[in-house]
Amino acid sequence: MPGLLLGDVFPNFEAETTTGRIKMHDFLGNSWGILFSHPRDFTPVCTTELACAASISEQFRKRDVKMIALSIDSVEDHRNWSKDVMAFAGDQAESPLPFPIIADDKRELSVQLGMLDPDERDKDGMPLTARCVFVIGPDKKLKLSILYPATTGRNFDELLRVIDSLQLTAQKKVATPVNWKPGEKVMVIPSLSDAEAAVHFPQGMTCKELPSGKKYLRYTQL
Repeated sequence: MPGLLLGDVFPNFEAETTTGRIKMHDFLGNSWGILFSHPRDFTPVCTTELACAASISEQFRKRDVKMIALSIDSVEDHRNWSKDVMAFAGDQAESPLPFPIIADDKRELSVQLGMLDPDERDKDGMPLTARCVFVIGPDKKLKLSILYPATTGRNFDELLRVIDSLQLTAQKKVATPVNWKPGEKVMVIPSLSDAEAAVHFPQGMTCKELPSGKKYLRYTQL
């Protein structure tokens, strides 16, 4: 099945959405982007996910991340489903969803992007779209992908956290350790010598002593 690897240029596909026809690269412009797919409209887990995404859409905007969803139903179904989503999110059902949903009723994009779940099927026996997450950088390259089965809902707090890490590490010569959150110490990347690190991080760094004696756990506070 076709799929995308980290660093690949994200396909510049054209598609119908709830806000009109788009060309993906034009939609993204110079911003970051997140595309998250859904198995089907009017399904329980998907509704909770889209409602969460809608309720925290301002958090993505603050990070200059354009949001777009995908589901294997029609634009008309998406628009009707959006009313349920916004009602579940606690808003008026007439409020518009703050991001578009791509119509993929022929499953063409789902196949191209490697999104189909081989185990979960609809009432007609057709495979459902898995819960994919693609984060795309301003250079239109894939920076992160996460693939959940159709039965497991995503954690949008984690998606915001990894975007914070991606954006930080794209600008600074650092990596983020396990369970890192913005404001916490980061790690100096191994390819920097101590002398180079001193130039990049004049605020200083600390090194964790280890039994091996190797000084590779170097931390700094940005």
